[in-house]
Amino acid sequence: MTALASSATEHRGLTMTLFGLFVLATLAITVWAGRQNRSAADFYAGGRGFTGFQNGLAISGDYMSAASFLGIAGTIALAGYDGFLYSIGFLVAWLVALLLIAEPLRNSGRFTMADVLAFRMRQRPVRTAAGVSTIVVSIFYLLAQMVGAGALVALLLGVTGEGAKRWTILAVGALMIIYVVIGGMKGTTWVQIVKAVLLIIGAALMTVLVLAKYHFNPSELLGAAASASGKGTAFLEPGLKYGASNTSKLDFISLGIALVLGTAGLPHILVRFYTVPTAKAARKSVLWAIGIIGVFYLMTLALGFGAAALVGRSGMVAVEGKTPSGNTAAPLLAEQLGGGAGSTGGAIMLAVISAVAFATILAVVAGLTLASSASFAHDLYANVIRRGRASEREEVLSAKWAAVAIGAIAVVLSLFAGKLSTAALVALAFAVAASANLPTLLYSLFWKRFTTAGAVSSVYAGLISSVALVVFSPVLSGGKNSLFPHSDFHWFPLENPGLVSIPIGFLAGWLGTLLSRERPDQAKYAELEVRSLTGLGAH
Repeated sequence: MTALASSATEHRGLTMTLFGLFVLATLAITVWAGRQNRSAADFYAGGRGFTGFQNGLAISGDYMSAASFLGIAGTIALAGYDGFLYSIGFLVAWLVALLLIAEPLRNSGRFTMADVLAFRMRQRPVRTAAGVSTIVVSIFYLLAQMVGAGALVALLLGVTGEGAKRWTILAVGALMIIYVVIGGMKGTTWVQIVKAVLLIIGAALMTVLVLAKYHFNPSELLGAAASASGKGTAFLEPGLKYGASNTSKLDFISLGIALVLGTAGLPHILVRFYTVPTAKAARKSVLWAIGIIGVFYLMTLALGFGAAALVGRSGMVAVEGKTPSGNTAAPLLAEQLGGGAGSTGGAIMLAVISAVAFATILAVVAGLTLASSASFAHDLYANVIRRGRASEREEVLSAKWAAVAIGAIAVVLSLFAGKLSTAALVALAFAVAASANLPTLLYSLFWKRFTTAGAVSSVYAGLISSVALVVFSPVLSGGKNSLFPHSDFHWFPLENPGLVSIPIGFLAGWLGTLLSRERPDQAKYAELEVRSLTGLGAH
Protein backbone atom coordinates (compact mmCIF):
# COMPACT_ATOMS: atom_id res chain seq x y z
CA MET A 1 0.00 0.00 0.00
CA THR A 2 3.05 2.30 0.20
CA ALA A 3 3.07 2.93 -3.54
CA LEU A 4 -0.66 3.52 -3.44
CA ALA A 5 -0.30 6.02 -0.61
CA SER A 6 2.50 7.80 -2.49
CA SER A 7 0.38 7.97 -5.64
CA ALA A 8 -2.58 9.36 -3.72
CA THR A 9 -0.39 11.98 -2.06
CA GLU A 10 1.26 13.08 -5.32
CA HIS A 11 -2.06 13.51 -7.08
CA ARG A 12 -4.03 14.81 -4.12
CA GLY A 13 -4.78 18.05 -5.96
CA LEU A 14 -6.50 16.15 -8.78
CA THR A 15 -8.44 14.05 -6.34
CA MET A 16 -9.66 16.96 -4.26
CA THR A 17 -10.55 18.94 -7.41
CA LEU A 18 -12.76 16.14 -8.69
CA PHE A 19 -14.36 15.70 -5.28
CA GLY A 20 -14.96 19.42 -5.08
CA LEU A 21 -16.58 19.52 -8.52
CA PHE A 22 -18.95 16.69 -7.64
CA VAL A 23 -19.93 18.30 -4.35
CA LEU A 24 -20.41 21.75 -5.90
CA ALA A 25 -22.51 20.33 -8.75
CA THR A 26 -24.79 18.43 -6.38
CA LEU A 27 -25.09 21.44 -4.08
CA ALA A 28 -26.08 23.62 -7.06
CA ILE A 29 -28.79 21.10 -8.00
CA THR A 30 -29.99 21.06 -4.39
CA VAL A 31 -30.24 24.85 -4.15
CA TRP A 32 -32.04 25.05 -7.51
CA ALA A 33 -34.54 22.39 -6.45
CA GLY A 34 -34.99 23.90 -3.01
CA ARG A 35 -36.20 27.18 -4.51
CA GLN A 36 -39.08 25.29 -6.12
CA ASN A 37 -40.39 23.82 -2.87
CA ARG A 38 -43.68 25.47 -2.01
CA SER A 39 -45.58 22.86 0.02
CA ALA A 40 -45.25 19.68 2.05
CA ALA A 41 -45.97 17.68 -1.11
CA ASP A 42 -42.98 19.36 -2.78
CA PHE A 43 -40.69 18.68 0.17
CA TYR A 44 -41.78 15.08 0.82
CA ALA A 45 -42.72 13.86 -2.68
CA GLY A 46 -41.13 16.27 -5.15
CA GLY A 47 -44.56 17.57 -6.14
CA ARG A 48 -45.35 14.11 -7.60
CA GLY A 49 -44.00 15.44 -10.88
CA PHE A 50 -41.38 12.89 -11.91
CA THR A 51 -41.91 10.52 -14.84
CA GLY A 52 -41.58 6.75 -14.60
CA PHE A 53 -38.18 6.85 -16.30
CA GLN A 54 -36.88 9.65 -14.08
CA ASN A 55 -38.10 7.87 -10.96
CA GLY A 56 -36.61 4.60 -12.22
CA LEU A 57 -33.24 6.30 -12.52
CA ALA A 58 -33.66 7.84 -9.06
CA ILE A 59 -34.63 4.47 -7.55
CA SER A 60 -31.54 2.97 -9.17
CA GLY A 61 -29.44 5.77 -7.75
CA ASP A 62 -30.96 5.19 -4.33
CA TYR A 63 -30.51 1.42 -4.51
CA MET A 64 -27.03 1.18 -6.07
CA SER A 65 -25.38 2.30 -2.88
CA ALA A 66 -21.90 1.98 -1.44
CA ALA A 67 -22.83 -1.62 -0.66
CA SER A 68 -23.39 -2.27 -4.36
CA PHE A 69 -20.36 -0.54 -5.79
CA LEU A 70 -17.83 -0.99 -2.99
CA GLY A 71 -19.22 -3.76 -0.81
CA ILE A 72 -20.28 -6.29 -3.45
CA ALA A 73 -17.19 -5.76 -5.61
CA GLY A 74 -15.04 -6.29 -2.53
CA THR A 75 -16.98 -9.36 -1.41
CA ILE A 76 -16.67 -10.96 -4.87
CA ALA A 77 -12.95 -10.14 -4.94
CA LEU A 78 -12.43 -11.88 -1.59
CA ALA A 79 -15.02 -14.68 -1.70
CA GLY A 80 -15.55 -15.32 -5.43
CA TYR A 81 -18.81 -17.06 -6.32
CA ASP A 82 -20.33 -16.61 -2.85
CA GLY A 83 -19.81 -12.86 -3.07
CA PHE A 84 -21.94 -12.61 -6.20
CA LEU A 85 -24.87 -14.12 -4.27
CA TYR A 86 -25.39 -10.67 -2.73
CA SER A 87 -26.10 -9.27 -6.20
CA ILE A 88 -28.64 -11.98 -7.00
CA GLY A 89 -30.55 -11.33 -3.79
CA PHE A 90 -30.60 -7.57 -4.31
CA LEU A 91 -31.92 -7.93 -7.88
CA VAL A 92 -34.55 -10.66 -7.33
CA ALA A 93 -35.97 -8.56 -4.49
CA TRP A 94 -37.44 -6.12 -7.00
CA LEU A 95 -39.96 -8.70 -8.17
CA VAL A 96 -41.60 -8.58 -4.74
CA ALA A 97 -41.70 -4.79 -4.86
CA LEU A 98 -43.09 -4.80 -8.41
CA LEU A 99 -45.79 -7.44 -7.97
CA LEU A 100 -47.00 -6.69 -4.42
CA ILE A 101 -46.07 -3.21 -3.24
CA ALA A 102 -45.42 -0.49 -5.85
CA GLU A 103 -48.90 0.27 -7.22
CA PRO A 104 -50.98 -0.37 -4.06
CA LEU A 105 -48.62 1.77 -2.00
CA ARG A 106 -48.70 4.65 -4.50
CA ASN A 107 -52.50 4.57 -4.59
CA SER A 108 -53.04 4.18 -0.85
CA GLY A 109 -50.55 6.52 0.79
CA ARG A 110 -49.55 10.15 0.72
CA PHE A 111 -46.00 10.68 1.99
CA THR A 112 -44.86 7.74 4.15
CA MET A 113 -45.35 4.02 4.69
CA ALA A 114 -47.43 4.78 7.79
CA ASP A 115 -50.08 6.47 5.63
CA VAL A 116 -51.00 3.04 4.30
CA LEU A 117 -50.83 1.29 7.66
CA ALA A 118 -52.93 3.90 9.43
CA PHE A 119 -55.59 4.20 6.71
CA ARG A 120 -58.01 1.78 8.39
CA MET A 121 -56.55 1.63 11.89
CA ARG A 122 -56.02 3.83 14.92
CA GLN A 123 -53.57 6.56 13.92
CA ARG A 124 -51.35 7.14 16.93
CA PRO A 125 -50.13 3.61 17.82
CA VAL A 126 -49.62 2.57 14.20
CA ARG A 127 -47.83 5.76 13.15
CA THR A 128 -45.62 5.60 16.24
CA ALA A 129 -44.56 2.04 15.46
CA ALA A 130 -43.99 2.78 11.77
CA GLY A 131 -42.02 5.94 12.53
CA VAL A 132 -39.70 4.17 14.98
CA SER A 133 -39.13 1.31 12.52
CA THR A 134 -38.39 3.70 9.65
CA ILE A 135 -35.77 5.58 11.66
CA VAL A 136 -34.05 2.39 12.88
CA VAL A 137 -33.85 0.86 9.38
CA SER A 138 -32.56 4.13 7.92
CA ILE A 139 -29.83 4.42 10.54
CA PHE A 140 -28.60 0.88 9.81
CA TYR A 141 -28.42 1.76 6.12
CA LEU A 142 -26.75 5.10 6.85
CA LEU A 143 -24.01 3.30 8.80
CA ALA A 144 -23.09 1.34 5.67
CA GLN A 145 -22.75 4.47 3.57
CA MET A 146 -20.68 6.29 6.19
CA VAL A 147 -18.32 3.34 6.59
CA GLY A 148 -17.86 3.22 2.82
CA ALA A 149 -17.11 6.94 2.70
CA GLY A 150 -14.50 6.68 5.43
CA ALA A 151 -12.70 3.78 3.76
CA LEU A 152 -12.81 5.48 0.37
CA VAL A 153 -11.31 8.81 1.36
CA ALA A 154 -8.72 7.19 3.62
CA LEU A 155 -7.55 5.21 0.59
CA LEU A 156 -7.45 8.26 -1.66
CA LEU A 157 -5.50 10.39 0.78
CA GLY A 158 -3.16 7.55 1.72
CA VAL A 159 -3.73 7.92 5.45
CA THR A 160 -3.31 5.13 7.97
CA GLY A 161 -4.96 6.61 11.06
CA GLU A 162 -8.63 6.85 11.98
CA GLY A 163 -8.65 10.66 12.01
CA ALA A 164 -9.25 11.14 8.27
CA LYS A 165 -12.05 8.58 8.26
CA ARG A 166 -13.75 10.37 11.11
CA TRP A 167 -13.48 13.77 9.44
CA THR A 168 -14.84 12.22 6.23
CA ILE A 169 -17.81 10.78 8.08
CA LEU A 170 -18.48 14.17 9.66
CA ALA A 171 -18.28 15.85 6.23
CA VAL A 172 -20.69 13.34 4.66
CA GLY A 173 -23.08 13.83 7.55
CA ALA A 174 -23.00 17.61 7.12
CA LEU A 175 -23.58 17.36 3.36
CA MET A 176 -26.51 14.96 3.65
CA ILE A 177 -28.19 17.27 6.15
CA ILE A 178 -27.70 20.22 3.77
CA TYR A 179 -29.18 18.25 0.84
CA VAL A 180 -32.30 17.32 2.79
CA VAL A 181 -32.87 20.64 4.56
CA ILE A 182 -32.42 22.74 1.41
CA GLY A 183 -33.53 20.50 -1.45
CA GLY A 184 -36.12 18.15 -0.01
CA MET A 185 -37.30 15.35 -2.29
CA LYS A 186 -36.83 17.36 -5.49
CA GLY A 187 -33.18 18.07 -4.81
CA THR A 188 -32.52 14.55 -3.53
CA THR A 189 -34.17 12.98 -6.60
CA TRP A 190 -32.13 14.98 -9.11
CA VAL A 191 -28.92 14.23 -7.21
CA GLN A 192 -29.82 10.52 -7.35
CA ILE A 193 -30.53 10.70 -11.09
CA VAL A 194 -27.17 12.34 -11.81
CA LYS A 195 -25.39 9.88 -9.54
CA ALA A 196 -27.06 6.86 -11.21
CA VAL A 197 -25.91 8.02 -14.65
CA LEU A 198 -22.35 8.62 -13.41
CA LEU A 199 -22.20 5.27 -11.63
CA ILE A 200 -23.40 3.32 -14.67
CA ILE A 201 -20.88 5.13 -16.90
CA GLY A 202 -18.03 4.53 -14.42
CA ALA A 203 -18.89 0.85 -13.93
CA ALA A 204 -19.30 0.34 -17.70
CA LEU A 205 -15.91 1.93 -18.38
CA MET A 206 -14.20 -0.32 -15.83
CA THR A 207 -16.03 -3.39 -17.14
CA VAL A 208 -14.92 -2.74 -20.71
CA LEU A 209 -11.31 -2.17 -19.61
CA VAL A 210 -11.28 -5.35 -17.52
CA LEU A 211 -12.74 -7.48 -20.31
CA ALA A 212 -10.36 -5.92 -22.85
CA LYS A 213 -7.39 -7.17 -20.83
CA TYR A 214 -8.72 -10.70 -21.24
CA HIS A 215 -9.74 -10.40 -24.90
CA PHE A 216 -13.42 -10.09 -23.93
CA ASN A 217 -13.35 -13.71 -22.85
CA PRO A 218 -15.15 -14.15 -19.49
CA SER A 219 -13.67 -17.62 -19.03
CA GLU A 220 -10.17 -16.20 -19.29
CA LEU A 221 -11.04 -13.54 -16.70
CA LEU A 222 -12.49 -16.09 -14.29
CA GLY A 223 -9.45 -18.35 -14.68
CA ALA A 224 -7.09 -15.46 -13.98
CA ALA A 225 -9.13 -14.43 -10.93
CA ALA A 226 -9.11 -17.96 -9.52
CA SER A 227 -5.36 -18.26 -10.06
CA ALA A 228 -4.54 -14.86 -8.54
CA SER A 229 -6.87 -15.35 -5.58
CA GLY A 230 -4.67 -18.08 -4.10
CA LYS A 231 -7.74 -20.28 -3.64
CA GLY A 232 -7.78 -22.09 -6.99
CA THR A 233 -10.98 -23.47 -8.43
CA ALA A 234 -12.69 -23.15 -5.04
CA PHE A 235 -12.85 -19.42 -5.78
CA LEU A 236 -15.35 -20.10 -8.58
CA GLU A 237 -17.43 -22.65 -6.70
CA PRO A 238 -20.12 -22.31 -4.03
CA GLY A 239 -19.10 -22.67 -0.41
CA LEU A 240 -16.00 -20.52 0.01
CA LYS A 241 -17.79 -18.07 2.31
CA TYR A 242 -21.01 -19.85 3.24
CA GLY A 243 -20.27 -23.55 2.86
CA ALA A 244 -17.71 -24.19 5.59
CA SER A 245 -20.28 -25.36 8.15
CA ASN A 246 -23.99 -25.87 8.68
CA THR A 247 -24.07 -22.52 10.46
CA SER A 248 -22.65 -20.69 7.46
CA LYS A 249 -25.15 -22.44 5.18
CA LEU A 250 -28.00 -21.29 7.40
CA ASP A 251 -26.48 -17.82 7.40
CA PHE A 252 -26.64 -17.80 3.60
CA ILE A 253 -30.30 -18.83 3.64
CA SER A 254 -30.98 -16.08 6.18
CA LEU A 255 -29.14 -13.55 4.03
CA GLY A 256 -31.04 -14.57 0.90
CA ILE A 257 -34.44 -14.28 2.58
CA ALA A 258 -33.56 -10.88 4.02
CA LEU A 259 -32.34 -9.53 0.68
CA VAL A 260 -35.31 -10.81 -1.33
CA LEU A 261 -37.96 -9.58 1.11
CA GLY A 262 -36.20 -6.51 2.50
CA THR A 263 -36.37 -4.22 -0.53
CA ALA A 264 -40.17 -4.02 -0.38
CA GLY A 265 -39.89 -2.76 3.20
CA LEU A 266 -37.09 -0.20 2.86
CA PRO A 267 -38.48 3.26 3.76
CA HIS A 268 -36.24 5.23 1.38
CA ILE A 269 -37.38 3.01 -1.52
CA LEU A 270 -41.06 3.07 -0.55
CA VAL A 271 -41.25 6.88 -0.46
CA ARG A 272 -39.98 7.02 -4.05
CA PHE A 273 -43.33 5.62 -5.26
CA TYR A 274 -45.02 8.82 -4.04
CA THR A 275 -42.94 11.04 -6.36
CA VAL A 276 -44.81 9.97 -9.52
CA PRO A 277 -48.33 11.10 -10.50
CA THR A 278 -49.97 7.69 -11.00
CA ALA A 279 -49.71 4.02 -10.11
CA LYS A 280 -48.92 3.28 -13.76
CA ALA A 281 -45.88 5.55 -13.51
CA ALA A 282 -44.90 3.77 -10.27
CA ARG A 283 -44.97 0.43 -12.09
CA LYS A 284 -42.95 1.84 -14.99
CA SER A 285 -40.38 3.24 -12.59
CA VAL A 286 -39.88 -0.20 -11.03
CA LEU A 287 -39.49 -1.79 -14.47
CA TRP A 288 -36.86 0.80 -15.42
CA ALA A 289 -35.12 0.27 -12.09
CA ILE A 290 -35.01 -3.51 -12.60
CA GLY A 291 -33.38 -3.09 -16.01
CA ILE A 292 -30.82 -0.53 -14.86
CA ILE A 293 -29.96 -2.35 -11.63
CA GLY A 294 -29.75 -5.70 -13.43
CA VAL A 295 -27.20 -4.36 -15.90
CA PHE A 296 -25.21 -2.82 -13.07
CA TYR A 297 -25.08 -6.04 -11.05
CA LEU A 298 -23.86 -7.93 -14.09
CA MET A 299 -21.03 -5.44 -14.25
CA THR A 300 -20.15 -6.07 -10.60
CA LEU A 301 -19.08 -9.54 -11.73
CA ALA A 302 -16.40 -8.01 -13.90
CA LEU A 303 -15.42 -5.55 -11.17
CA GLY A 304 -15.12 -8.17 -8.44
CA PHE A 305 -13.35 -10.85 -10.44
CA GLY A 306 -11.30 -8.16 -12.18
CA ALA A 307 -10.07 -6.93 -8.80
CA ALA A 308 -9.14 -10.47 -7.81
CA ALA A 309 -7.28 -11.01 -11.07
CA LEU A 310 -5.56 -7.65 -11.58
CA VAL A 311 -4.95 -6.46 -8.04
CA GLY A 312 -3.86 -10.01 -7.22
CA ARG A 313 -3.60 -11.94 -4.01
CA SER A 314 -0.91 -9.70 -2.54
CA GLY A 315 -2.98 -6.65 -3.32
CA MET A 316 -6.10 -8.21 -1.83
CA VAL A 317 -4.19 -9.04 1.33
CA ALA A 318 -3.35 -5.34 1.50
CA VAL A 319 -7.02 -4.53 0.92
CA GLU A 320 -8.02 -6.86 3.76
CA GLY A 321 -5.42 -5.27 6.00
CA LYS A 322 -6.68 -1.77 5.21
CA THR A 323 -10.40 -2.59 5.16
CA PRO A 324 -11.03 -6.21 6.23
CA SER A 325 -14.25 -6.45 4.22
CA GLY A 326 -12.66 -5.41 0.91
CA ASN A 327 -14.51 -2.09 0.56
CA THR A 328 -11.58 -0.57 -1.39
CA ALA A 329 -11.26 -3.31 -4.02
CA ALA A 330 -13.09 -1.35 -6.75
CA PRO A 331 -10.97 1.82 -6.42
CA LEU A 332 -7.81 -0.30 -6.38
CA LEU A 333 -8.97 -2.01 -9.57
CA ALA A 334 -9.55 1.40 -11.16
CA GLU A 335 -5.98 2.39 -10.34
CA GLN A 336 -4.64 -0.81 -11.89
CA LEU A 337 -6.70 -0.26 -15.04
CA GLY A 338 -5.26 3.25 -15.36
CA GLY A 339 -1.65 2.07 -15.24
CA GLY A 340 -0.97 1.10 -11.64
CA ALA A 341 0.15 2.84 -8.48
CA GLY A 342 2.37 5.85 -9.08
CA SER A 343 1.22 6.47 -12.65
CA THR A 344 -0.73 9.52 -13.75
CA GLY A 345 -3.32 7.35 -15.50
CA GLY A 346 -3.74 5.27 -12.37
CA ALA A 347 -4.20 8.37 -10.24
CA ILE A 348 -6.79 9.77 -12.67
CA MET A 349 -8.81 6.53 -12.75
CA LEU A 350 -8.58 6.17 -8.98
CA ALA A 351 -9.75 9.75 -8.47
CA VAL A 352 -12.59 9.56 -11.01
CA ILE A 353 -14.02 6.23 -9.81
CA SER A 354 -13.64 7.18 -6.17
CA ALA A 355 -15.36 10.50 -6.79
CA VAL A 356 -18.23 8.61 -8.46
CA ALA A 357 -18.40 6.29 -5.45
CA PHE A 358 -18.40 9.29 -3.15
CA ALA A 359 -21.26 10.84 -5.15
CA THR A 360 -23.06 7.51 -4.77
CA ILE A 361 -22.72 7.72 -1.01
CA LEU A 362 -23.91 11.34 -0.87
CA ALA A 363 -27.03 10.58 -2.92
CA VAL A 364 -28.00 7.51 -0.88
CA VAL A 365 -27.49 9.11 2.52
CA ALA A 366 -29.62 12.07 1.41
CA GLY A 367 -32.45 9.71 0.44
CA LEU A 368 -32.20 7.80 3.71
CA THR A 369 -32.14 10.94 5.81
CA LEU A 370 -35.13 12.37 3.95
CA ALA A 371 -37.17 9.18 4.42
CA SER A 372 -36.50 9.00 8.15
CA SER A 373 -36.95 12.72 8.83
CA ALA A 374 -40.19 12.76 6.80
CA SER A 375 -41.49 9.85 8.86
CA PHE A 376 -40.64 11.66 12.08
CA ALA A 377 -42.30 14.89 10.97
CA HIS A 378 -45.35 13.49 9.19
CA ASP A 379 -46.05 10.49 11.41
CA LEU A 380 -44.65 11.22 14.87
CA TYR A 381 -44.78 15.01 15.10
CA ALA A 382 -47.81 15.96 13.01
CA ASN A 383 -50.09 13.00 13.71
CA VAL A 384 -48.97 11.65 17.09
CA ILE A 385 -47.59 14.62 19.04
CA ARG A 386 -49.73 17.38 17.46
CA ARG A 387 -52.69 15.04 16.72
CA GLY A 388 -53.13 16.36 13.18
CA ARG A 389 -53.18 20.04 14.20
CA ALA A 390 -49.74 20.96 12.81
CA SER A 391 -49.59 23.26 9.80
CA GLU A 392 -47.64 22.29 6.68
CA ARG A 393 -44.98 24.84 7.55
CA GLU A 394 -44.55 23.40 11.06
CA GLU A 395 -44.41 19.88 9.68
CA VAL A 396 -41.71 20.67 7.12
CA LEU A 397 -39.71 22.61 9.71
CA SER A 398 -39.82 19.63 12.08
CA ALA A 399 -38.63 17.39 9.23
CA LYS A 400 -35.61 19.63 8.73
CA TRP A 401 -34.71 19.55 12.42
CA ALA A 402 -35.22 15.77 12.42
CA ALA A 403 -32.76 15.50 9.54
CA VAL A 404 -30.16 17.26 11.67
CA ALA A 405 -30.77 14.96 14.65
CA ILE A 406 -30.85 11.72 12.63
CA GLY A 407 -27.73 12.75 10.73
CA ALA A 408 -25.92 13.40 14.01
CA ILE A 409 -26.92 9.99 15.41
CA ALA A 410 -25.76 8.24 12.24
CA VAL A 411 -22.43 10.06 12.31
CA VAL A 412 -21.74 9.13 15.95
CA LEU A 413 -22.58 5.45 15.39
CA SER A 414 -20.53 5.35 12.17
CA LEU A 415 -17.40 6.42 14.02
CA PHE A 416 -17.42 3.02 15.76
CA ALA A 417 -18.42 0.82 12.80
CA GLY A 418 -15.44 1.32 10.49
CA LYS A 419 -14.36 -2.34 10.46
CA LEU A 420 -17.70 -3.71 9.30
CA SER A 421 -18.51 -4.56 5.67
CA THR A 422 -20.81 -2.13 3.87
CA ALA A 423 -22.56 -5.06 2.21
CA ALA A 424 -23.07 -6.79 5.58
CA LEU A 425 -24.45 -3.61 7.17
CA VAL A 426 -26.91 -3.12 4.32
CA ALA A 427 -27.96 -6.77 4.61
CA LEU A 428 -28.79 -6.13 8.27
CA ALA A 429 -30.91 -3.12 7.27
CA PHE A 430 -32.75 -5.36 4.78
CA ALA A 431 -33.37 -7.93 7.54
CA VAL A 432 -34.86 -5.31 9.87
CA ALA A 433 -37.04 -3.92 7.05
CA ALA A 434 -38.25 -7.38 6.05
CA SER A 435 -39.00 -8.27 9.69
CA ALA A 436 -40.77 -5.11 10.82
CA ASN A 437 -42.17 -3.32 7.75
CA LEU A 438 -43.01 -5.87 5.08
CA PRO A 439 -45.34 -8.13 7.14
CA THR A 440 -47.34 -5.12 8.31
CA LEU A 441 -47.62 -3.68 4.80
CA LEU A 442 -48.78 -6.96 3.26
CA TYR A 443 -51.29 -7.65 6.03
CA SER A 444 -52.66 -4.09 5.77
CA LEU A 445 -53.12 -4.27 2.02
CA PHE A 446 -54.39 -7.82 1.63
CA TRP A 447 -55.92 -9.12 4.93
CA LYS A 448 -59.28 -7.59 5.81
CA ARG A 449 -59.26 -8.96 9.39
CA PHE A 450 -55.98 -7.21 10.22
CA THR A 451 -56.24 -4.87 13.22
CA THR A 452 -54.31 -2.13 14.97
CA ALA A 453 -53.06 -4.61 17.59
CA GLY A 454 -51.78 -6.87 14.82
CA ALA A 455 -49.99 -4.00 13.08
CA VAL A 456 -48.30 -2.76 16.24
CA SER A 457 -47.35 -6.32 17.27
CA SER A 458 -45.89 -7.08 13.86
CA VAL A 459 -43.76 -3.93 13.68
CA TYR A 460 -42.39 -4.08 17.22
CA ALA A 461 -41.86 -7.85 17.28
CA GLY A 462 -40.00 -7.79 13.97
CA LEU A 463 -37.99 -4.72 14.94
CA ILE A 464 -37.01 -5.84 18.44
CA SER A 465 -36.20 -9.42 17.46
CA SER A 466 -34.03 -8.44 14.50
CA VAL A 467 -32.10 -5.75 16.37
CA ALA A 468 -31.67 -7.95 19.45
CA LEU A 469 -30.35 -10.86 17.37
CA VAL A 470 -27.88 -8.52 15.66
CA VAL A 471 -26.65 -7.30 19.07
CA PHE A 472 -25.99 -10.87 20.20
CA SER A 473 -24.58 -12.06 16.87
CA PRO A 474 -20.98 -12.30 15.58
CA VAL A 475 -21.51 -8.90 13.94
CA LEU A 476 -20.91 -7.19 17.28
CA SER A 477 -18.63 -9.59 19.15
CA GLY A 478 -16.77 -12.88 19.02
CA GLY A 479 -14.95 -12.54 15.69
CA LYS A 480 -11.87 -10.80 14.29
CA ASN A 481 -14.04 -8.53 12.10
CA SER A 482 -16.68 -7.90 14.78
CA LEU A 483 -17.43 -4.41 16.01
CA PHE A 484 -15.96 -5.41 19.39
CA PRO A 485 -13.37 -8.06 18.45
CA HIS A 486 -11.90 -8.35 21.94
CA SER A 487 -15.25 -9.12 23.57
CA ASP A 488 -17.52 -12.10 23.16
CA PHE A 489 -21.12 -11.82 24.28
CA HIS A 490 -22.73 -13.39 21.22
CA TRP A 491 -24.99 -16.42 21.54
CA PHE A 492 -26.90 -16.16 18.22
CA PRO A 493 -24.70 -17.95 15.65
CA LEU A 494 -25.91 -16.24 12.44
CA GLU A 495 -24.64 -12.88 11.19
CA ASN A 496 -27.98 -12.10 9.55
CA PRO A 497 -31.13 -12.47 11.71
CA GLY A 498 -33.63 -12.72 8.85
CA LEU A 499 -34.20 -16.47 9.09
CA VAL A 500 -35.61 -16.03 12.60
CA SER A 501 -36.84 -12.42 12.80
CA ILE A 502 -38.86 -12.34 9.56
CA PRO A 503 -41.13 -15.26 10.58
CA ILE A 504 -41.47 -13.61 14.01
CA GLY A 505 -42.74 -10.42 12.34
CA PHE A 506 -45.36 -12.31 10.30
CA LEU A 507 -46.37 -14.51 13.24
CA ALA A 508 -46.73 -11.56 15.62
CA GLY A 509 -49.02 -9.75 13.19
CA TRP A 510 -51.22 -12.83 12.84
CA LEU A 511 -51.35 -13.58 16.59
CA GLY A 512 -51.86 -9.94 17.53
CA THR A 513 -54.87 -9.78 15.24
CA LEU A 514 -56.43 -13.03 16.43
CA LEU A 515 -55.93 -12.26 20.13
CA SER A 516 -57.20 -8.68 20.03
CA ARG A 517 -60.83 -7.84 20.74
CA GLU A 518 -60.81 -5.08 18.17
CA ARG A 519 -63.30 -5.38 15.33
CA PRO A 520 -61.74 -4.45 11.98
CA ASP A 521 -63.42 -1.66 10.03
CA GLN A 522 -64.77 -3.54 7.01
CA ALA A 523 -65.91 -0.38 5.24
CA LYS A 524 -62.46 1.16 5.55
CA TYR A 525 -60.84 -2.00 4.22
CA ALA A 526 -63.20 -2.00 1.23
CA GLU A 527 -62.26 1.63 0.56
CA LEU A 528 -58.55 0.81 0.87
CA GLU A 529 -58.93 -2.18 -1.47
CA VAL A 530 -60.65 -0.10 -4.15
CA ARG A 531 -58.14 2.73 -3.81
CA SER A 532 -55.08 0.43 -3.87
CA LEU A 533 -56.26 -1.46 -6.95
CA THR A 534 -57.81 1.33 -8.99
CA GLY A 535 -56.27 4.58 -7.74
CA LEU A 536 -59.68 6.18 -7.05
CA GLY A 537 -59.20 8.77 -4.33
CA ALA A 538 -55.41 8.55 -4.46
CA HIS A 539 -53.36 11.67 -3.76
